[in-house]
Amino acid sequence: MLTITKPAADRVDIMLDGKVDADIMRKALDDLIEKSEGMTGGKMFYRITNFELPTLGALGVEFSRLPKLFRMLGAFDKCAVLSDSEWLRNAAEIEGALFPGIKIKGFNLDQQDVAEEWLAL
Repeated sequence: MLTITKPAADRVDIMLDGKVDADIMRKALDDLIEKSEGMTGGKMFYRITNFELPTLGALGVEFSRLPKLFRMLGAFDKCAVLSDSEWLRNAAEIEGALFPGIKIKGFNLDQQDVAEEWLAL
């Protein structure tokens, strides 16, 4: 399951739990792009649980939307990634170092309050 919500004008929350196929990825990315439209100085709260590698079809959908996704990244200043997987948290922080203009920080699942505080700074 992959759900996208917009709890505030400058924030998008992404919840990923389990496996993602092409249909789920298509809907979620289109939703994310739509909810991020016109946003500046945005915050992203990303919770990942029970991670499984996306299907090849899901990866194809993501690659087809890369230009829109790269433009969308400019809408965000910060992204907090909560996960039960240390390697995912580390990968997220490395990704943040590669993309200028966005700070990405990983947190354990039990650190939601800390992540929320960091996003609010």
